[in-house]
Amino acid sequence: MAFQKAVKGTALIGGGAIATVFGLSQFSQYRNKHGAFVGVQAAEAVTVPRNKDFPTREQQILALQTTGEFDVLVIGGGATGCGCALDAVTRGLKTALLERDDFSSGTSSRSTKLIHGGVRYLQKAIMKLDFEQYKMVKESLEERANLLEIAPHLSAPLPIMLPVYKWWQLPYYWLGIKLYDMVAGSQCLRSSYVLSKSRALELFPMLRKDDLVGAIVYYDGQHNDARMNLAIALTAARYGAATANYTEVLRLLKTPDPAGGKDRVCGVRCRDVLTGQEFDVKAKCVINATGPFTDSVRKMDDQEVPNICQPSAGVHIVMPGYYSPDNMGLLDPATSDGRVIFFLPWEKMTIAGTTDSPTDVTSHPIPTEEDINFILNEVRNYLSVDVEVRRGDVLAAWSGIRPLVTDPNSKDTQSISRNHIVTISDSGLVTIAGGKWTTYRAMAQDTIDAAIQAHGLKAGSSKTIGLQLQGAEDWSPTLYIRLVQDYGLESEVAQHLASTYGDKAFEVAKIAQVTGKRWPIVGKRLVSEFPYIEAEVVYGVKEYARTAVDMISRRTRLAFLNVQAAEEALPRIVDIMGKELNWSEQKKKEELETAKKFLYYEMGSKVKSEQLTDSSEISLAPSDIERYKKRFHMFDKEKKGFITILDVQHVLESISVQIAENTLHEILNEVDLNKNGQVELNEFLQLMSAIQKGHVSGSRLAVLMKTAEENLHQRLVIPVDRSGGGL
Repeated sequence: MAFQKAVKGTALIGGGAIATVFGLSQFSQYRNKHGAFVGVQAAEAVTVPRNKDFPTREQQILALQTTGEFDVLVIGGGATGCGCALDAVTRGLKTALLERDDFSSGTSSRSTKLIHGGVRYLQKAIMKLDFEQYKMVKESLEERANLLEIAPHLSAPLPIMLPVYKWWQLPYYWLGIKLYDMVAGSQCLRSSYVLSKSRALELFPMLRKDDLVGAIVYYDGQHNDARMNLAIALTAARYGAATANYTEVLRLLKTPDPAGGKDRVCGVRCRDVLTGQEFDVKAKCVINATGPFTDSVRKMDDQEVPNICQPSAGVHIVMPGYYSPDNMGLLDPATSDGRVIFFLPWEKMTIAGTTDSPTDVTSHPIPTEEDINFILNEVRNYLSVDVEVRRGDVLAAWSGIRPLVTDPNSKDTQSISRNHIVTISDSGLVTIAGGKWTTYRAMAQDTIDAAIQAHGLKAGSSKTIGLQLQGAEDWSPTLYIRLVQDYGLESEVAQHLASTYGDKAFEVAKIAQVTGKRWPIVGKRLVSEFPYIEAEVVYGVKEYARTAVDMISRRTRLAFLNVQAAEEALPRIVDIMGKELNWSEQKKKEELETAKKFLYYEMGSKVKSEQLTDSSEISLAPSDIERYKKRFHMFDKEKKGFITILDVQHVLESISVQIAENTLHEILNEVDLNKNGQVELNEFLQLMSAIQKGHVSGSRLAVLMKTAEENLHQRLVIPVDRSGGGL
């Protein structure tokens, strides 16, 4: 009864506030419907032919070198840069794009994976009567609808639960979420709704029960960000844009302007990072779409220009899938320090984040232990006491840099803008900065509109609303069934291929290797617990992947899902890429080491290693120490004080179990803290202490030794697969 009264009271309280935005929402409804109609027309009005396939990277480099002058040259291969290239080329402009690293190698691959308007931005818009914030939310919700339409294989609606623990919060949050629905208008994904306590726990059983009043569920979009970015780049390439990754801009080229007497930007001097070759690319208009590196390119144009980028670091962590339901996210609207934390299912894992702290601009941001623990503590506040949130269950962690900006044209240059800004320098350099992933298309449209006006380019209006991205054209939710039936792929692998490549999944299936098993017929997995197959590495090279890091982080998402699994897959990935790209043995070794360094620093492996070091404290009860010593001495029969691979092999042989020597080496190396080729008693006790504290989980050596002890006389098979071992 109290719950029903609260809901009725909520409706009364919210009525007045809803009326205040009714006029705006009515206009928005009309604009949405009109916009959808215009969007269909825009996509159908593209007159530029789309090639069946995209050129090779070598062909793209040749096009950059031999084209006399491009209309538009975009610097930056993130979502915004690729969006600019796609917008320009579909208007009929001769377009080029240069990226010094890989497509989506920066912020665009390190997001929260949401396509959203921003509930908290709407809250600020209402509380502060900030019409600019409202416009940003409105635009984001329109772009959310478009993105879900043009890449349905890479994106989908996601229900997100907002748990309520105080009665007075129910009307407050209900009003905010209903306004969010209203601003979306006819493009609202699904209407939000209120849940009772029992229903909320039924849908999200991991939720903390104490003091729970009920919950509100609303809908936003979710996507595979790096693959979405790549789809935009590949679509632009198919329409004729000369796009090249690993092509670094060294400096801007300028020529005197006969009319004004000032130098004008007319192109760039760039370098093919893979070959070292330098060459010039001329263009009527150069666009700076480099995200956090905005100011470095602006200073190539003018050393005296003030910085406008205010970089902010956001850390995310990935945990096992059992921490959240398969299809329900969670929003913590008010963390201990006022930030917002999302807790979302993603790729059958659970992603949690983000933090928000000032940082320096770097190509290699590193997650900190402080940020990881902050997220874990916030997660603990919302999960049941029955769910032990362990540090060792962090499977991956990363940091992304948000390129927040101050508007140089604003009187208040200290105020940070959440919207995007487009500026044009005296020399004609066009800069697009700020904004968010969801609005990349609108940002690109505004940028190309400004470029056309400033440089007198001949082109029509934007054609990208409703323009389907790579893989979307013939995709359907049941496409994976054809992959299973036609090629003999595992159902999980087929679903993964369909949701990653869309209608291009058949191209991957065609090159999948025969397994030699009764089932599946084709599709050799890179690691046992993830649906990524070896054929994706071959196809990834076609998609412009040129390093092992490209493959584990952006063509597949292994590095973002499980660092240990990514490291396990690396040798095979490097072998396949080496064959495709004719790498020498030395090059393969370098790629392996570079990828391991990437995992160690940028994906959380470093902070994992710091959880268990040779100086780690042993906090075990005396009875536990004796128990673990007894287990250790079962392997160390000679009382040497350490065990080696031979010691483990002898015990396994005595119970008729065989494990490959290289696998045993990997298992012991995980615990060999001083890397002397053996595991000492102290190292083993440090491991068991870290496991008890929850700092380490899924240790294969701990599982192997425990199982051997329990089953020494029963001759049972000892499991050595990783049990989702975290960081």
